[in-house]
Amino acid sequence: MDILISGAGVAGPSLALWLNRYGHRTTIVERAPALREGGYAVDFRGEPHLTVLREMGVLDAVERARTNMGAMWNVNAAGRKLAAMPADLFAGDVEILRGDLARILHDATRTDTEYVFDDSVTSIDQDPDGVTVGFERAARRRFDLVVGADGLHSTVRSLAFGPESPYLKYLGLHCAVFTTDNYLGLDHTGHAYTTPGRMVALYSARENTEAKAVFWFGSPVLDYDRRDVGRQRELLAAAYEGVGWEAGELIRRMWRAEDFYFDSISQVRMESWSRGRVVLLGDAAACPSPLSGMGTGLAVVSAYVLAGELAAAPDHRTAFAAYEREVRDYAEGCRRSAEGVAGFMVPENRFMAWFVNQNHRLLPYLPWKGLMAKSARKTASAIGLKDYTGFEVTRPGGPAPRRRPSGRAS
Repeated sequence: MDILISGAGVAGPSLALWLNRYGHRTTIVERAPALREGGYAVDFRGEPHLTVLREMGVLDAVERARTNMGAMWNVNAAGRKLAAMPADLFAGDVEILRGDLARILHDATRTDTEYVFDDSVTSIDQDPDGVTVGFERAARRRFDLVVGADGLHSTVRSLAFGPESPYLKYLGLHCAVFTTDNYLGLDHTGHAYTTPGRMVALYSARENTEAKAVFWFGSPVLDYDRRDVGRQRELLAAAYEGVGWEAGELIRRMWRAEDFYFDSISQVRMESWSRGRVVLLGDAAACPSPLSGMGTGLAVVSAYVLAGELAAAPDHRTAFAAYEREVRDYAEGCRRSAEGVAGFMVPENRFMAWFVNQNHRLLPYLPWKGLMAKSARKTASAIGLKDYTGFEVTRPGGPAPRRRPSGRAS
């Protein structure tokens, strides 16, 4: 089949890699003019995540690009270290910058997938035999299927399912991230400063050659144009007016950052992920929010299942239904893992900020110090992977040793 995928982040190229192996022809359209190199660190944990990456043939590249981060330190306004957050709480089995992961996936698919940058889907017209798709720049084209892998504010979802408001649940926070100099000289670590309703952090990246500035703050739902980056910068600057530690310096650096990202912390909740010949994947279908730490792993696992079911099923309707049956409970578990996390990351008042810092200080001495990491790994591992290897037609890059996925067999 000819399959259009909207979104060149993580979910889209992951799906394209598998679809290519099953003999389909894939096109990825991406609104950005080039591959998005920015973003925060993401992680994979548990055997299902690692198995899928291994089967994709990208695990070695991911491990070579891993952040190798140590503990994240909570600091006071003067920069004095108060308590360490162990790396296994937030870095999983392997942690990588989102931009580095996107590049690896692009490199693994660019030979067999047509990439169309600086364009976006504007219309989707379905009929019994296929989908006619309109674009902002390119001429209308015909596809057998369309996949929305275009994130929290999915254009494909809006066109096929209607406005996003019924599907998004705001969790009370906004976040921002950008790249800057590692001017604090951080060595595979980060510093985070928390005040009521605000958290700002700086952590080293790419072997300490740069740093990522991250902001999380509580607020009502903010009304702004998601394409108006200037307005987004103004909102962040206003939210951190008078906040101590390095917040003022980081806001000054924000104005010249080239990879500034700003959005709400929200989840996507939908009763169905497909409509006709259109199907949603990753954050477009079931964003668990960054608070869960599961979104990237969920995306690559979901891509594996969707492509496998399309290869195994007699038609797309059967495949889409099977994809949802396999993934929905897993996605729900990832979503639930984010519940209650907002108040712990960004305390609402001084007492809660003190309480959270005390917990961080005591964590290394408490008997349940490993329970949070174990709980996250349990959530990430709560899916059995079916074996679709018998349906492969070609393997980009040449044959590779295959390993039967762990879990439930087909």
